[in-house]
Amino acid sequence: MTSPSPTVSKWLATARRFLAGPMGWFISLMILWWVLLAVFYFIPAIDTGVARAFFERAACGEAAGQGRICGSFPYGAQDIFVVIRRILFYLPSLIAIFILYRLIANLQHHGATYSPRKTRDYSIALVSFLIGPYVLVNLILKQISNRPRPYETDLFGGRHAFMPAGDFQGACSGNCSFISGEAAGAGWTACLIVLLPKPLRPVLGPPLIAVSLVSPALRTAFGGHYLSDVTLGWLSSIVIYAGVAACFEMSQRKRKQNPQTNL
Repeated sequence: MTSPSPTVSKWLATARRFLAGPMGWFISLMILWWVLLAVFYFIPAIDTGVARAFFERAACGEAAGQGRICGSFPYGAQDIFVVIRRILFYLPSLIAIFILYRLIANLQHHGATYSPRKTRDYSIALVSFLIGPYVLVNLILKQISNRPRPYETDLFGGRHAFMPAGDFQGACSGNCSFISGEAAGAGWTACLIVLLPKPLRPVLGPPLIAVSLVSPALRTAFGGHYLSDVTLGWLSSIVIYAGVAACFEMSQRKRKQNPQTNL
C-alpha cells in the first residue's frame, strides 16, 4: 500500500487542523448550507418530486375549477404518525428544560464539585437552541420567507403557486414553509451528541441522529414541508451550534490572554 504524496499529506494535515475546533466546523457547515440552498433553488424539481411521492391524487368535485389538482398527503391522517410527530414536536423543548436544570444545579456547586466544562457545554446548548430553532427559524425566517407549504400549493391541492427554496416572493403571510422549525429542533437534538461521554458517543450517537431524522421525514410525508425546508432546517441548527461553540471558544481564549486581576 503506497503512502500519500507529501502534498496530499500536507493538505490532509491542514484540513485536520482546520476542523480541530468549532470555527472550522462552523465555516464548513455554513458553506454547505448555502451550497444546498443553491442546489434546491436552481433544481426545484427535487422538492416537487419528493413531495409528489407522498401525495395521493383524488377526483375533484364538480365545484372545483378546471385543471385544478385535488388530493391529499395520506400519511398526515394516520394516527400513529400524528402521535409520533406530536411527541417529537415537544421533545427538544423538554430536553432544553432538562439541560437548564442541569446547568442551574452545576452552578450551585462550589470548589472541586463545580465543573466549568459543564457550564460551558450546557450554556452552548441552551444559547444555540434559543438562537437557532426559536429566533432564527420560528421568529424570523418562517415569518418573512413567504413560501407556501406543499399542501397550500396548486401542485398538491392548494391554491398558491409553488416557490423554490430561497425565493421570498410567495403568497404565504406567516408561519411559512421555509425553513422547518421542527426539523431545526431535531437538528439541535442531534447536536447533543457532544454532551455525551466520549465512550458512549459511538453507541448512543447513531440512534440519536436516527431519531432526529424522524421528525423531518414526517413533516415531508405530511406535506407540511418540502425536502429543502427540512434539510436546511435540520442543518441550520448544527451550523448555529458550531457558531455558538466558536464564539465561546474565542471568548475563553481572550480571557486567558487578558486575565483579570484583583487590585
